[in-house]
Amino acid sequence: MSMRVRYRGTYTIKPETETWSGHLPLSELDQICIITHTPTTYFYKPPPEWLHPADAIFSTLRGSLSRVLVPFYPLAGRLRWLDGGRLRLDCNAMGVPLIEAESEAELSDLGDFCPGPEYEQIVPSLDYTMPFHELPLLLVQVTKFKCGGLALGVSISHVVTDGLSATYFLDEWARLARGEPLNVEPYFDKKVLWAGEEDPSSTLRSPPNLEHPEFNDPPLLIGHTNNLEQRKKKTTMAILRVTKTQVETLKKAANKDRPSHHPRPYTRFEIMAAHIWRCACKARKHRPEQATSLYFYVDARSRLRPPLKPGFFGNAVLQVAAAGTSGELVSSPLGCTSSKIREVIEAVTHDHFKSAIEHIRRQPDLTRFQELDILGSTQGAFYGNPNLGVSSWLSLMVYGLDFGWGREIHMAPATHEYDGECVVIPSLEEAGGLLVTVGLQIEHMEDFKKFFYKDIVE
Repeated sequence: MSMRVRYRGTYTIKPETETWSGHLPLSELDQICIITHTPTTYFYKPPPEWLHPADAIFSTLRGSLSRVLVPFYPLAGRLRWLDGGRLRLDCNAMGVPLIEAESEAELSDLGDFCPGPEYEQIVPSLDYTMPFHELPLLLVQVTKFKCGGLALGVSISHVVTDGLSATYFLDEWARLARGEPLNVEPYFDKKVLWAGEEDPSSTLRSPPNLEHPEFNDPPLLIGHTNNLEQRKKKTTMAILRVTKTQVETLKKAANKDRPSHHPRPYTRFEIMAAHIWRCACKARKHRPEQATSLYFYVDARSRLRPPLKPGFFGNAVLQVAAAGTSGELVSSPLGCTSSKIREVIEAVTHDHFKSAIEHIRRQPDLTRFQELDILGSTQGAFYGNPNLGVSSWLSLMVYGLDFGWGREIHMAPATHEYDGECVVIPSLEEAGGLLVTVGLQIEHMEDFKKFFYKDIVE
């Protein structure tokens, strides 16, 4: 299927009124892990033409984007490199590119909306060979399909937002587009995460007194001294649908004989991440002694003392890792793997976050902690074979993005097929169901899908 997209124009949208200008310090959590953009796509059924003509829709998005950039003014700014791989946010109102496009395809041509190379045409792309201080932090593309349906593609810098902040921004933008006031005013003071200054109350001093295996290099395949060969393998992506009944089946299996030190039932994420990890080990046909790690994010907002207030805008997540051997994972019950994940999550406390920030702050160069989430890149950690990265969108406001012409019929991360990159999303079609997007090497995908569904039944 070819989308055959024609670009009608690109407009630089700036805040409607003058906003604060200057430099905002970034927290250590902003400056590690992914430093590129996260793309998502929302699809909408054809709005009634008499009620919402195409030009009125674009005008609504254009005007409301200009208005929302007033309270969310950092998104109109730019990043600048400092010494030691560190970054600074310049609030300079340079603006946000808004792209207008149209496609000869129809929404029905997209099938199950599984992201692939064609999605590159409906999501704003960036040229990362450009000077970093010239790259917009937010880009938006509106694509009208032949049938009248719409796609809203959004690329937003992971340096300035985590998933919760990104969906919070989109929700507030949609509210303004509908003529409603902001629900929660954003705030950007990163001093709540000890940015830009030493924390005099910290008891975690030289060196931090907690271990941080999440900052170690990921395991390599046995017999390999680097991951370059695995990085070059061709990959593909799949969207796997999990019904509510299948979720309940996994819950029952995982919680059977749950140890007494885990009195609370395992969460959907803990169970699904464990299931994905085990299936990936099977599909990759690892040797039993193969070391493997599962990487995922833990949110600091409710774990800090005091908790972060609503409206915090930035990164408040820490990437952590559960570890094991493939033989151990595939030979043990699902609950054992879920328990590994639970133990890592429970270890992430207020003190753990402070210790991690102290650890990062003491590094002379942050480059080794930064990832360019671009196919073919060799910078940063590689979470493909024999490892896995699973992101949870279960607590994000991923659905209900209504700009005035109805809610989306589908939303998905518009990522490429990165090996080991998985996202768990609530199902829009069935309450209690899930969508799992999975990127794997082509040679592993079919076996993975087979184990994924087969192991739910057993």
